[in-house]
Amino acid sequence: MSVSDQKKKQIVVAAIAEFQEKGYAGASMDRISERAQVSKRTVYNHFESKDALFRAINQCLADQVNSALELPYDPDLPIRDLLVRLGWAEGDLMINPCFMALARMVMSETIRDPDLAADMDSRMTKISVFRDFIARAANEGKLHVDDPGLAATQFLGLIKSRSFYPNIHSGRVTERPEMERIIEESVDMFLARYGVKETVGKAAAE
Repeated sequence: MSVSDQKKKQIVVAAIAEFQEKGYAGASMDRISERAQVSKRTVYNHFESKDALFRAINQCLADQVNSALELPYDPDLPIRDLLVRLGWAEGDLMINPCFMALARMVMSETIRDPDLAADMDSRMTKISVFRDFIARAANEGKLHVDDPGLAATQFLGLIKSRSFYPNIHSGRVTERPEMERIIEESVDMFLARYGVKETVGKAAAE
C-alpha cells in the first residue's frame, strides 16, 4: 500500500469513529485529521468535503455487502443447500461486529437525509443478486416463483428481521450459532411457500 493510500485509509477509519461518536452534523474535519494523525490539508487532498468523506464511507459499506454476494451458483446442489448458502451471504455480515458498527452509523444518518439514503441504495447490488439467484433456481424447476424480486425481498426480510433490525438499535451482534438457526428456519419457511412439491409417478398414482 502506498503512503497516499495508507493515509487515505487512516482518514476513513478516523472518520468512521468521528461520525459514530458525533453524528454527521457534529463531526469535525479538524478532529478527523487529529484522529487520523494527518494534516487537515491531507484530509482535503483526499476528500473535498465532509459530505464526500461520508459518501466514501457509504461506499466502503456497499463494497463489503457487494463482495459478500460474490457466491457461485452450483446447479448440482439441492435447493435447500443453495438457499442456506445464499442466506449466509447475508448472515456472515450480520455476525461481523465491524460491519454492524459501520451499518449502524450509516443508517443513523441516511434516516435523516433522503439523498444520502438514495445514494446508499444506488450502490447496493444485494437485492438484484438475490433476485437473479432465485430466478435461476425457479427456471431450473427448483422453486415455484412468479415474482423473483418479491421472493428475494421476502427471503432477506426473514433473515434481517431477526438478525439486523433488532440489533441495529441495541448495539448487539448476532452470534454464529443463533445466525445458523435463523438461516435454517428462514430457508424452511421460504421453501414452505415457494418449494416445489415432488410429484409422484403415474404408476404410483394409479
